[in-house]
Amino acid sequence: MHVTSSLKHYIEKEILPRYDLFDAAHRRDHVLSVIAGSMRLAEQRGLNADMTYAIAAWHDVGLANGRERHHLDSASMLLADTRMREWFTPEQMQVMCEAIEDHRASAGHEPRSIYGRVVADADHDNKALTVIERTIQYGWKHYPSLSPEEHRQRCYAHLLEKYAEGGYLRFWLPESEHSPNLSELRGWMHDRALLDAKYDEAIRRLQTREATFPDTEKE
Repeated sequence: MHVTSSLKHYIEKEILPRYDLFDAAHRRDHVLSVIAGSMRLAEQRGLNADMTYAIAAWHDVGLANGRERHHLDSASMLLADTRMREWFTPEQMQVMCEAIEDHRASAGHEPRSIYGRVVADADHDNKALTVIERTIQYGWKHYPSLSPEEHRQRCYAHLLEKYAEGGYLRFWLPESEHSPNLSELRGWMHDRALLDAKYDEAIRRLQTREATFPDTEKE
C-alpha cells in the first residue's frame, strides 16, 4: 500500500522516535510491527493507506503520560497535532481518534470502525511464550514481595482473565495473522502440566537474558 511520502516522512521524523523512550514492550520495534500488521490487514480490506498508517503510528504515543489512559491520550495527541490536518479531513481525524481509543484489549467494547479493529488486531502481536515472560516480568516489577509460587499463580490468573476463552482479549478480524498465537496459548492453558513446563521455561529464559524486556509494562 502506498502512503503519502510527506506524511510518512513527518511520522518517521516526529512520531516514531517517541517510542524510543517507552518501556521495552512498547518501543520502536513494537510500533513498526503494528504498522506493518495494520497495513497488511488494511490492504486485504481495501482501506485508506494514509489513515491506517497514521493510526498505527500514533496508537501508543499516550504512554508518555502513563499506561492507564494511554489510548485516550494517544487520540488526544493526534487530534491536537495541527500538522495532521494537512493530510486528513475532520471526518477522517474523528475515525482515526476513535480507532486509537478503541485499540486497547481491555477497552470493554468492540471497536467502532474497521480501522479500530485493524489496529487492535495488529497490536496483539505476542507469541505465546513471550506473553508468559512479560506477565512474569510485570509481576516481578509490581509485586516484588510475592513468593515464587505466588508469582506463578498471579501469572496464571492474569492469563485466564485476558487470554482464555471468554477473556477480554479478542481478535476482531478472521484473517488476523496473530490469532494462532492465542490458540497456542489457550492450548497450553488447557494442559496444566504443559503450562507449568512453559512457565518454567519462561523463567529460565528470563534468568539467562534479564535485559531482553527491561522494565516492561505490557501484560
